[in-house]
Amino acid sequence: MGIEVLCNVENCKYWAKGDKCVADSIFVIGEHGRKATDVEETACKTFEHRE
Repeated sequence: MGIEVLCNVENCKYWAKGDKCVADSIFVIGEHGRKATDVEETACKTFEHRE
């Protein structure tokens, strides 16, 4: 069973209607290492620009 991943970055290759992420896997990193204290300290490295 898959998990629903939502994303609102419409210019990402993996963005689909309904703000769905259709990537096979997701890679999120902490901007300042392996620990984050809030959402602003994280980033999705799965992003690929849609052509």
